[in-house]
Amino acid sequence: MNLRQDLLRMIASPPDGAGRVTIGMADRSLELYPHSPIAIDRALLFMGRGTPGRRLYIVAPPNDPVSDRFEGTCLKWAFDTEDQVRRCRLTAGNAAVLRELVDWTRPRVLGLADSFGLGDRLGIAGPAHLRAIVGSGFEVVLAQQSIRELERTERTPDEVLDAATWAVFQEGWRSGFGADADHLKTPADVDLMAGAGFTMFTIDPGDHVVDAADEMSDAELRTAAADLPWQELGESLEGVLGRFAGRRFEIGPDLVLEPTAAEVLRGLVKYGAALAHVAAMYRHIVEVMGERPFEVEVSVDETASVTSPFEHWLVASELKRLGVQWVGLAPRFVGDFEKGIDYRGDLGVFRREYVKHLAIAEAFGPYKISIHSGSDKFGVYRTIGEIGAGGVHVKTAGTSYLEALRTIAACDPGLFREILDFARSLYERERRTYHVSGRLERVPPASTLEDAALLGLLDDEDARQVLHVTFGRVLTERGGDRRTRFKDRIMDCLDRHEDVHFGNLVVHFRRHTQPFGRVP
Repeated sequence: MNLRQDLLRMIASPPDGAGRVTIGMADRSLELYPHSPIAIDRALLFMGRGTPGRRLYIVAPPNDPVSDRFEGTCLKWAFDTEDQVRRCRLTAGNAAVLRELVDWTRPRVLGLADSFGLGDRLGIAGPAHLRAIVGSGFEVVLAQQSIRELERTERTPDEVLDAATWAVFQEGWRSGFGADADHLKTPADVDLMAGAGFTMFTIDPGDHVVDAADEMSDAELRTAAADLPWQELGESLEGVLGRFAGRRFEIGPDLVLEPTAAEVLRGLVKYGAALAHVAAMYRHIVEVMGERPFEVEVSVDETASVTSPFEHWLVASELKRLGVQWVGLAPRFVGDFEKGIDYRGDLGVFRREYVKHLAIAEAFGPYKISIHSGSDKFGVYRTIGEIGAGGVHVKTAGTSYLEALRTIAACDPGLFREILDFARSLYERERRTYHVSGRLERVPPASTLEDAALLGLLDDEDARQVLHVTFGRVLTERGGDRRTRFKDRIMDCLDRHEDVHFGNLVVHFRRHTQPFGRVP
């Protein structure tokens, strides 16, 4: 066979579908990901799967300047060609070289386009995420990880970005992707993620939001408002009251705001310190990023108190006055956005409130309304799709981990049983930092279930939450020999059953995107 000619034909006319293609050789065969081959001068690069697992392969003349930039092993395989074949591990160094040579393997800013964030706690779901998003009308944020998730999975920002790089290369994804440094709370968080090359920064001022403002008396509100960091806000209490209290704001044909002094005070007490924090974080991002393009999202969703339309208006108005520029804002919506399950609340009420938030975003931006804890919120998707207006960004993460467990339940029931019982033992402690209501007593021990019943747990709300919030310990638990208790076996199972795993992910995420009806 002539490998160069075969690869060139594949580049000129990629085969349909995403299944791997087997390339026969004189002494062995290799499975090739059919959308991955590219040409860089005389070098042909592609992603393949052989005995060592997934690798980058380079076919090039000896001493080729492109091939020689990658660290790898030159193979002695028989071809009808004078080319040399180099097999390269998917290392950080090789990913950095690939990003330097191939611009579409680097993240970019996505702007106001509708977008879907697809967090990947295992670092292997990216190709399936891309297959699911094709034709959806959404831009994709492929590298999305919060500081909390990094700590709990013991991953680094570089590893997250590298996983996205290899995914887009493997799938030949030339449409661009975003990289979201999610839920950043400190300047050090910004430094860490900017240094790795992330392009989107989600500022989370939740620690500075005062939920108790909803229950304060007028006198308590006045006292608390006077103590806000007015120097950092560049304003005075009386100045803000004068600009908002008793004024009439016609946001749109169906939304008029006329806040009272009490409403303004409540909004200031709830969000004033958060606004100062966002402004300081934004200035730090600007300084750190310099001339590099970036975009910012603001999140006030992980709080107990609902963001009223006026409070959204106040936040947007003050952020703009403070010079913050953002592409998305995540309010705390009515109802419950719990982890791993569908929306709990009155969708009619959600619709009425969402339309108001949307009108404010259009008036002050436009900017996107962000749906955080967005996994599996199918009722919300349908509602937003029916509204059919405004920009939207949806964030998902844990649901991909649950689809990995679905694959394990089907392909290695014994391993899944161990994970289930371990998760049950940890749930009451691990749930403390998550918004969940799953009840442990409703999730049976593995010993009481037949293998055929295990898959059903992935469709049960209580079991999904038990499995969801314990992901960090499952992925990092080690035995006395310091070997991981579960992770290596999880990764091995998913690698051996890649087609099943990816198939589950594609089906699951098409359920997420289709209700929006965003196809151009």
